[in-house]
Amino acid sequence: MSKYPFQKTEEEWKKELSEEQYRILRQKGTERPFTGEYNIHSENGTYKCMACQVPLFESTSKFDSGCGWPSFDESIEGSVEYLKDTTHGMIRTEILCTNCGSHLGHIFDDGPTTTGQRYCVNSISIGFDKS
Repeated sequence: MSKYPFQKTEEEWKKELSEEQYRILRQKGTERPFTGEYNIHSENGTYKCMACQVPLFESTSKFDSGCGWPSFDESIEGSVEYLKDTTHGMIRTEILCTNCGSHLGHIFDDGPTTTGQRYCVNSISIGFDKS
């Protein structure tokens, strides 16, 4: 039994998500830098999990880090889970949606704002609701 409130079988996820969404959200993949829809995006609103639609980030926390992926300096409280990731010969902190467990990206302690954090998020992992 999964610890996440929003649950689906892997077969259900495969039917609902595109092949690329499934690879990133459910198999912890990464999109190529500078290719995502929300990398350069500056509208006011809320970024949500593409898999379960839960709000994750407010547009006021978004900034241009130049890294090639959407960057945020904080998440909506309680929306993101943090896991140690030792893949690819690195030690990083993976970020997941707390509602469905989908992979969003990673967080780094090199952000330029007062939080010092940079949530590096795959565009394909998020959707956007304009305010």
